[in-house]
Amino acid sequence: MTSDDPRPPPRRSFFGALGPNELKGLFWQVLVVGIALAVIVFLWSNTVTNLSARRITTGFAFLGREAGMPIADSLLAYNPKDSYLWAFAVGVANTLRVALIGIVLATILGTLIGISRLSANWLLSRLAAVYVEVLRDIPLLLQLLFWYVLMQALPAARAAWRPVEGVFLSNRGLILPAIPIGAPQLWVLGTAVLGFIAFLAIRRWLVAQQIREGKPRPAWPFAVGLIVVLPAAVSFLLGVSWTIEWPQLRGFNFVGGLTLAPEYFALLIALVTYTSAFIAEIVRSGIQSVPHGQWDAARALGLRRSFMLRQIILPQALRVIVPPMTSQYLNLTKNSSLAVAIGYQDVVSVANTTLNQTGQAIEAIALIMAVFLTISLGISFFMNWYNARIALAER
Repeated sequence: MTSDDPRPPPRRSFFGALGPNELKGLFWQVLVVGIALAVIVFLWSNTVTNLSARRITTGFAFLGREAGMPIADSLLAYNPKDSYLWAFAVGVANTLRVALIGIVLATILGTLIGISRLSANWLLSRLAAVYVEVLRDIPLLLQLLFWYVLMQALPAARAAWRPVEGVFLSNRGLILPAIPIGAPQLWVLGTAVLGFIAFLAIRRWLVAQQIREGKPRPAWPFAVGLIVVLPAAVSFLLGVSWTIEWPQLRGFNFVGGLTLAPEYFALLIALVTYTSAFIAEIVRSGIQSVPHGQWDAARALGLRRSFMLRQIILPQALRVIVPPMTSQYLNLTKNSSLAVAIGYQDVVSVANTTLNQTGQAIEAIALIMAVFLTISLGISFFMNWYNARIALAER
């Protein structure tokens, strides 16, 4: 074919374009995928055959039946006459109740302990080191059982400890003053959340304007208007009551306020203290990764140590802290499944009871896996987004 020939060059086949090494690699990949699919098909066929032989029905139709199981401590309203589906929803809410609050508390406590390990105060740094080493080396299950037994050893409700006025600690759990939350209060809180999101967007726009024009643009009027004034106006228009409900001892138990059951309180303490020990080491290593020149420059400017940590050191250390911190958040969430050991009815406990009542073992385990997979992916997605947001921009 000459250069003046208008015909296109002949096309080579897909396999003809591959060399010997590429063909060999493709062959092994196809072989491995085929073996994996064959194993899955065999296991599925074997499972279906065995279930049929034992006359065990499959499927999720049982979720519509009446559960008939009691759930003592539930964030959502629940009755034993509700369906298994709603019982699972209550279990998921209880799991999230532990995981999300535990993540916040473990982050705060772990950060404080990690900073304390680098303190110039010898006693404070040694105490922080002992805290980290002791809690990291004791299995979480033992710590959980320790806190649960300790809660059971507390005095009865009539002799409850009262560390602060209105706060009671007994073998019935931790009882706190609370504001009853209903639909009107949720509307006000939702307005505050939306106002906060709107403020973040406006603040970002103001910062961009200030960088472009060089003129300072205060953001506090928008913060006051969107986060304080707007929710207050909604609260006034709806006539929302924010009266604090104080717990009172009546008979052998407390009435009113917010009660944290012994099982929930013990689980929360164990997860927070155990995870905070690992977070403390992550924070310590993140701070130490910041070059010493940053400390020296800040000291040369006469800045306070607290200001240096908050405004200079920690923002730079976050790029080292966030990735391993994500793993600890995932570990805390998955470790909450140990709640079944002390009788706290999370999604694992509800699934176990459902399994025993219905015999739907595969479906119950699949639901547990789906719940924890969804929560873990949600945490990973958020932390990856945050990590990308705070990452240093390459020049």
